[in-house]
Amino acid sequence: MSGVEEEENAAELKIGEEFLKAKCLMNCEVAIILEHKWEQLQHMSDGGADQVSQVFEKSQAYVKRFSRYKNPDAVRQVRETLSRYSLVEFELCTLGNLCPDTADEAKALVPSLVPGGRFDSDDRVDKMLNDLSLIKKFE
Repeated sequence: MSGVEEEENAAELKIGEEFLKAKCLMNCEVAIILEHKWEQLQHMSDGGADQVSQVFEKSQAYVKRFSRYKNPDAVRQVRETLSRYSLVEFELCTLGNLCPDTADEAKALVPSLVPGGRFDSDDRVDKMLNDLSLIKKFE
């Protein structure tokens, strides 16, 4: 490491190399994974569903409650749509989880979206949010 460490700042995407490369999942993606695991456990002949931990159950309840998208096709579309905007993983997941309605909300939640940074105008942020709202509308 260098003698001078750069201070982390999410607004400028200075979040550390390990976070920039990390794969993040939206709540709706985790809900699908946990539901699949739950189904696998139920099909086990030795009462696998009875062996589910309280942490598993609470995690599953949490992601189900806070998932904005329920349909697996919609979940896939959200990731694909947001990926087209060259977002880093944590930006993509923040927007996919919180579904802001306006560019101002999106910029407050993800400061790196501020025009002059990676996004050239609020119009591009508005277009992205409109794309998300269309997915939700037709889910």
